[in-house]
Amino acid sequence: MAKNKGKAVAGRQKADARTVAGRGMDSATKTVAAVRSRHGFARGLLIALLVGMAALVASQWKNWRSPAPTVILATDFDASQLPVANYAGRATCTECHVKQHDAWRGSDHDLAMQEATDQSVLGNFANAKFVYAGITSTFFKRDGKFYVNTDGADGQLADFEIKYAFGVHPLQQYLIDFPGGRKQALSIAWDSRPKAAGGQRWFHLYPGQNIKAGNWLHWTAGAQNWNFTCAECHSTNLRKNFDAATGAYNTTWSEINVGCEACHGPASNHVTWARKQGDWRALDATKGLMLALNERQGVTWTPVPETGNARRSVPHAVAREIDMCTRCHGRAARISDDYVHGKSPLDTHRLALLDDNLYWHDGQMRDEVYNWGSFVQSKMHAQGVTCSDCHDPHSLKLKAPGNAVCAQCHQPAKFDGEQHTHHAPGTPGAACASCHMPTTTYMVVDPRHDHSMRVPRPDLSVKLGMPNACNNCHTKQSAQWSADAIRQWTGKVPVGYQQFAEAMRAGSDGAPGARGALLALIDDNAQPAIVRASAISRLGSWMTPTTLPAITRALNDTDATVRLAAVDVLASMDVATRQRYLPRMLGDPVRAVRVEAAFGLAGPSEAGLAPADRARFDRALAELIAAQTYNADRPEGRSRLAQLYAMRGDAQRAIAEYRKAIELDPTYV
Repeated sequence: MAKNKGKAVAGRQKADARTVAGRGMDSATKTVAAVRSRHGFARGLLIALLVGMAALVASQWKNWRSPAPTVILATDFDASQLPVANYAGRATCTECHVKQHDAWRGSDHDLAMQEATDQSVLGNFANAKFVYAGITSTFFKRDGKFYVNTDGADGQLADFEIKYAFGVHPLQQYLIDFPGGRKQALSIAWDSRPKAAGGQRWFHLYPGQNIKAGNWLHWTAGAQNWNFTCAECHSTNLRKNFDAATGAYNTTWSEINVGCEACHGPASNHVTWARKQGDWRALDATKGLMLALNERQGVTWTPVPETGNARRSVPHAVAREIDMCTRCHGRAARISDDYVHGKSPLDTHRLALLDDNLYWHDGQMRDEVYNWGSFVQSKMHAQGVTCSDCHDPHSLKLKAPGNAVCAQCHQPAKFDGEQHTHHAPGTPGAACASCHMPTTTYMVVDPRHDHSMRVPRPDLSVKLGMPNACNNCHTKQSAQWSADAIRQWTGKVPVGYQQFAEAMRAGSDGAPGARGALLALIDDNAQPAIVRASAISRLGSWMTPTTLPAITRALNDTDATVRLAAVDVLASMDVATRQRYLPRMLGDPVRAVRVEAAFGLAGPSEAGLAPADRARFDRALAELIAAQTYNADRPEGRSRLAQLYAMRGDAQRAIAEYRKAIELDPTYV
């Protein structure tokens, strides 16, 4: 898992405009489109196509009008009948779980956020000075408190008290209280690495960009707002509590850091069961737990001599663990505070797909995407590997050092020798992670491993231009040199598990053959769900009578990311198509899907809804408005509300929301 606890504050924002507003661009560069296109192609062409679709309509009618999909969520642990649980606090958990608590102490979860004290603050506050964009900032202490004298929102120097230390390694950021409940993350951070590694210094997160007051990336502006951007993943039971009417926050948490209940859920019922209090016997079936992170219990990995790998003793039928980790270890936008442990993360988040500005065409991480989107496209995920197969869930450390963590499943005799690595033992090139988990550095000093566990493909670098692990080290050599070296070693071009790069590239570029290549990915259930969903998203520009059935089939997929991608594409089509497909998705078990279906039906498409569909639409519409009101502290949230009101004919409310968006960020386009 990513180590840096300041990771979501700077660089690319974790909850970015794309996933809040549906479609858009990078919130950090402020090129978010204020209005999402509702039509993927010209209306005149659509009319002509619809005439040609008559026969297809007849053959596909059953599919189009089939009932809402029955989707089994990835769980076999039902806590829905439990009494409402409350957060009991880490101290209560420690009474029984001492070993787990001791492992957690000092971890990056433990130190995710702390009040500013002599023990927690790592930076030099002995009148240290740092110059950036012509501004000299001074870090000092006064009356036992920590301060920085720097440029405020008006561009003038002023003293600001540091209230919280944010993260520990390899950098530490600092939070400052502002009126209206806002907390802002200072863009000057402390490099906590050893001095020999270049650390023990102040540095700016946007070197060379000369970010000044008035810029969206300035530390006093929206891009550095803790309440929206990073708070959720650094504290337990975080509630943003933004009041859209007053523009103020009343953000709360149960514990300032990432404690036991952040992952295991509120524990009061479990405490009742453990202490044998009250009606504790009614809790026996679940032990009062909100979710049981026990999917690895009794699981073994058996060596397969023929391959040198290992096979899981039982199929991986549930995904509680990775679903739980996804909330914070995935690029996503939050759409609600109402997270329920054990439910799909898409109930409260919209997860980013393999979009071009986030990932390379072959799925390698490009921007700051954290781990989920990489890992779920890996062969290891497909075989049933989970986060805790490699990481201790409490200390967060690897279960074994270096290559030994891989040797849990991959026989060293075959994979940890020079005959496989082609590098001398003990050198950086002989490390499994160097080739299969290359790093990209974010936030200036924080290298993070790509969790897609891929075979190096310099041949794709030659053909398509994405990076490769070989040239990460052999920087003076060409990609062709690396490709030739691999061919010389193995006698063949490498293949690897991820084989979708050319189709994704064709889809993004609108190249000949893109339609067929994307259709092949969508209909291949052996492909990772995130790949099929990303192919659907790209296919939206290629909608014809021959491609439409693939999208409608995806509405029945068991994976919510695939269903959401299909709904998103259909929501940009003509009224008749939306009316035909989207009503049944209003009853989807996952909130993100229902919300997008409601957005697709809002306005002219509402007309003619059957009474049952109308009732479901009204409920989903309320969820949609709640989600965008939840994010009304951002211009993209306001503009999507404005778009919704405009589509429904409420011009005055639309104008009011657009004005609010401009008020929040005058540079928002």
